[in-house]
Amino acid sequence: MMKHKTWAAFGLAIAFSATISALVAQASNNGAGAKVSTVFSRDLPKLDGGHLAAKIVEVTYGPGGASSPHSHPCPVIGYVLEGAVRIQVKGEPEAIYKAGESFYEPPNGIHQVSANASDHEPAKLLAYFICDHDTPLTVPIAGGK
Repeated sequence: MMKHKTWAAFGLAIAFSATISALVAQASNNGAGAKVSTVFSRDLPKLDGGHLAAKIVEVTYGPGGASSPHSHPCPVIGYVLEGAVRIQVKGEPEAIYKAGESFYEPPNGIHQVSANASDHEPAKLLAYFICDHDTPLTVPIAGGK
């Protein structure tokens, strides 16, 4: 049974890769002057592929807005759409990411800071979750730290 799930996940990954490659080739050759560039690339932790799911969540922070400390059971790739966000995962330095920049959060890392870097302008990001099981995307941290 596990072999079938692994092969199904492998097939899904190949199909996804082929679709993306075709879209990149089409955009590159469409004559409309499309520019295609990789903005993020990182190896992911081993996933069993049994219940593979990808989810994209839009997060909008008002001026000065922030999230409470939390964790994500799955790896997360963030892409800032507008404004700038402050991010810190426990054990790593705090960083500010601006519109057009990406960041990575490992699974189960404690997300100590997730906030708008501005007190005057809104900020918006997309969070891409890649999970191999049905689980909540965000888990609150008891005691806030």
